[in-house]
Amino acid sequence: MTPVLLTAIGVGGATVIGAVIGFCFKKISHRFSDIVLSFAAGIMLSAAILGLILPSLEYGGRYGILITVVGIFSGAVCLNLIDKLVPHLHRLIGSDTETHGNNKSLNKVLLFVTAIAIHNLPEGIAAGVGFGSGDTSQAILIAGGIALQNIPEGMVIISPMLASGVSAKKTFLIAALTGLVEVVGTFIGFFAVKVASVILPFALAFAGGTMLYVISDEMIPETHAHGSERGATYALLVGFCLMMLMDVLLG
Repeated sequence: MTPVLLTAIGVGGATVIGAVIGFCFKKISHRFSDIVLSFAAGIMLSAAILGLILPSLEYGGRYGILITVVGIFSGAVCLNLIDKLVPHLHRLIGSDTETHGNNKSLNKVLLFVTAIAIHNLPEGIAAGVGFGSGDTSQAILIAGGIALQNIPEGMVIISPMLASGVSAKKTFLIAALTGLVEVVGTFIGFFAVKVASVILPFALAFAGGTMLYVISDEMIPETHAHGSERGATYALLVGFCLMMLMDVLLG
């Protein structure tokens, strides 16, 4: 239980660390942001595949492939349905490509917080499910990838909020709350698997599907929208290979 608690705090705290860095560098260039976020996307991609999807196939037994495929799509569809209610990060900072009509009457900052919080919940669940599987090394791999991804996320949310007129104190508090959502998600994932270990293969694949959805729908488009595609692609590969190396060393 102690490792799970420390992981929950670490995963959620990574967003706070990123927010502190964001205050130090209030104006981050698009190129720098894209490179850092792509690196984080590569880390998450590796963690999703090596730490969630492949173990799902292994634990699923005879019907592992079916359970894993259904779990991946269930996770992606679930996050897609939730995503219809909130705008993406890049829509809030000037690159609106879709319409979320249901949110027109809501405060822009509230939408911003909601978008980040909703994306943090499945990431926390993914970390919790990893520990629920009983494979500590893979759980650490997943949690580490999510934590590293949260640091740049915490960095890039500070500037738009300050620019919108939110005080520095409230901005920091809001950033911390988005990290708290991830802490809650970690415990949800851990206890859900512990209570019903029979759902472990599906839960692993579901969490992997949510992470793949966030990477493809949120992070990659954002990092390829400002002319830094080549650097962002290599940064993603570096992140992926780094986590793959860690997986081999921890394994």
